[in-house]
Amino acid sequence: MTTTSPTEAAQLSPVFDADKLAAELAAVTAHTWNVQRTHTHGGQVGLPAAIDWRVLPLRSLGGDPERTDPGGPGPQPFAPTHWLDQLPYLREILDSVPAPLNAVRLMALGPGAVSDPHRDPKYRLDRGIVRLHIPVVTDPGAVLVLDGVEHCWQPGTCWYGDFSREHLVRNTSTTVTRVHVVIDALLTADLAGWFPDSWQDLLTHGEVLFNRTGQAAVPAWPGGLPYEALLPSGFADFDSPAPLDGSLIPARIDHADAVLALTVAGRTFALAPVDGTGEFRFSGWSEQRTLQPDSGGLTLRVRRGRALADRHVTAAPRAS
Repeated sequence: MTTTSPTEAAQLSPVFDADKLAAELAAVTAHTWNVQRTHTHGGQVGLPAAIDWRVLPLRSLGGDPERTDPGGPGPQPFAPTHWLDQLPYLREILDSVPAPLNAVRLMALGPGAVSDPHRDPKYRLDRGIVRLHIPVVTDPGAVLVLDGVEHCWQPGTCWYGDFSREHLVRNTSTTVTRVHVVIDALLTADLAGWFPDSWQDLLTHGEVLFNRTGQAAVPAWPGGLPYEALLPSGFADFDSPAPLDGSLIPARIDHADAVLALTVAGRTFALAPVDGTGEFRFSGWSEQRTLQPDSGGLTLRVRRGRALADRHVTAAPRAS
């Protein structure tokens, strides 16, 4: 039997000091924030958002203070930007989240702005990636419409939303800019404890992927580098419905700019260890896809909810 989410959103247990959050905004609003833009894996910057939707990145790929997008797997891990240094209370909040964090952004929706309906398919419980919101400034006319349901979350509260469902944001206020902290995180069992009782059956028995990794140390590859392998072409394609399939293509694991990284099909991906397991995941992604070196090569694993598939491929340190 397939278990579905009790609702499209859930208020999580922490409640933060709304006045402190609002007061800290003054430290980072002396300049106009950048308009939301997309980035491609080739480093190309997309067109700016067509509405007044501005972003201040607090954690981004490589700690880049200009990246307004949520990012994903790439050559650099996520890191704090210098803007977070000016927000000590918010940093304290982020440190309290019991999960590895990817992008964290302050997102401001200006008066009169309305987004197009859209979906963000990677934020799914069965993929082990979640998006959380903490409102800082809001107005009754500033709403999120998620799966047809209007939400106006209040400052200081903390919310999970299933943003793989269709949603849009709309601000009909004529004077108030709505500001939320938007946190992308890997779902862990500890973070699941923040969810209400009505969600616990789903989280315990449903199609949910819990990441086992914590705030990991610098990864150590248990063998010689560079390491060469032949990987299925779908394994590093995060839109592929069959990541263990496809023709085998050459790949290389080595250090790149002091980061352990996998290079395949012209792209480079930073790797992060899964604590205590010997597996490595893609930095910026969940344990939905991992690789584990062994004496005969690599074991590739793909998880979706509670399902697991794997494939062994030949790999070894490059002969000197």
